[in-house]
Amino acid sequence: MKTFIDHLGRTIQMPFPPKRIVSLAPAITETMYHLKLGEQVVGRTRFCIHPQPEVERAMNVGGTKDMKLERIKALDPHLIVAEKEENTKEMIEELEKYLPVFVFEIQTYEDALTMIKDLGTITNRSLEANQTIITIEKKFTPLQRRQNLRVAYVIWKNPYMVVGGNTYINSVLSKLGFHNPFASSEGRYSEVSEEDLRAANLDYIFLATEPFPFSDKERNHFQAILPKTKALIVDGEMFWYGSRMIEATDYFKQTLLTL
Repeated sequence: MKTFIDHLGRTIQMPFPPKRIVSLAPAITETMYHLKLGEQVVGRTRFCIHPQPEVERAMNVGGTKDMKLERIKALDPHLIVAEKEENTKEMIEELEKYLPVFVFEIQTYEDALTMIKDLGTITNRSLEANQTIITIEKKFTPLQRRQNLRVAYVIWKNPYMVVGGNTYINSVLSKLGFHNPFASSEGRYSEVSEEDLRAANLDYIFLATEPFPFSDKERNHFQAILPKTKALIVDGEMFWYGSRMIEATDYFKQTLLTL
């Protein structure tokens, strides 16, 4: 057994290295496979869809907010990994009655790197984790920043919701040089009206492909109501934290940084 402190300051005791892991956050699941932990991942949520087809060998234990407790218990995991925002407090409190649960909290680019480092530490993959961090920083550092173009990143429809401050997505937008006028709004994700978006004097409106699957239908609508703002569909998966950050830099360079 070994003792660790998770991102919420909780003390976790677990077998080390863990041989059976359940992940409740898609980006963390993908990162574990990147760290060569595929054989140890025995359970994942239905939203943990990468990498294909390897991830399908792990049992589906429900959603990020509606787990199947009995499935998880049946897997007898040495470790469950969760994320504060993606999973609910009630889920964590229920799971920790039976099993070790390490909770990450990712709100910034820097937090994402810390997650990779700490994930490597608790799974005995520090070498792979450190190399991943080096690669990410090497790819992010030379990216050309935009000159404070005003951008809203929309994640939901009916009601419209945009990314606010204290979020990984907002941190990345800022790192790329974009200005998010909703970063100072109350809450990490804010409900907005079309009038709010119009008043924000946006240069661009980014319509994410997840969690709501925005398409050209919505893009055309926004282009009509915001004629001075360029509406773009953006790949929401490129704004996942973790190992996806490596691939994301090429996407940013080819799309967002050529605006």
